[in-house]
Amino acid sequence: MSGILEGKRVLISGVLMESSIAFHAAKLAQEQGAEIILTAFPRPTLTERIARKLPKPTKVIELDVTNDEHLGRLADIVGEELGSLDGVVHSIGFAPQDALGGNFLNTPFESVATAMHVSAYSLKSLTMACLPLMQNGGSVVGLTFDAQYAWPQYDWMGPAKAALEATSRYIARDLGKQNIRCNLISAGPLGSMAAKSIPGFGELASVWDTRSPLEWDLKDPEPAGRGIVALLSDWFPKTTGEIIHVDGGLHAIGA
Repeated sequence: MSGILEGKRVLISGVLMESSIAFHAAKLAQEQGAEIILTAFPRPTLTERIARKLPKPTKVIELDVTNDEHLGRLADIVGEELGSLDGVVHSIGFAPQDALGGNFLNTPFESVATAMHVSAYSLKSLTMACLPLMQNGGSVVGLTFDAQYAWPQYDWMGPAKAALEATSRYIARDLGKQNIRCNLISAGPLGSMAAKSIPGFGELASVWDTRSPLEWDLKDPEPAGRGIVALLSDWFPKTTGEIIHVDGGLHAIGA
């Protein structure tokens, strides 16, 4: 039996460690038949080392999503490698340290602007950079952390994720006529590199110990990776502007 991504060509950003959700999405995508290409910043050599652990070799492209030159050349580089794209995975987020860890009321706008640019606006930037390669439609999938709530220590990454969620809906609106879907996976907390950069991450993650209906494993990114692969596939042909929760069900529980 062929995989659910058989014949698909997918660009995946954000493979930083083997524990990254993006790494598991890349691994599963290959196992399900996709041909993939990875983007990385600021250390593409690190991603190249991690990529050797994937089932099949894949090219790694340096891409700073805040750099117009990088974005401008992306379609040509990917086009030479894959020819076209059927899917894009946006697994990119960053906030300066003074925008995290309980410093919400004192964070300068410059740091907020950086968080918004890298974590939210880049979904539009990356999608538009890849658009010339998606002439037959496709699926854009991003990663969020449920922006309905104010989380401990998360501070300005919360508004940045709220902006990401709104951006996804507007991309869904504007690209639907080109048969391009845009959806997000809202994953529970995981012990990734991104999580380790959040001061007091343990306090945030501990909420899952008491409120999640399904047992949540901080060390298991595969469920979120499976969600990404499902949204990349043709099994959600009329789903767009949606947020799929892969969080053990915590989003449904009040207390």
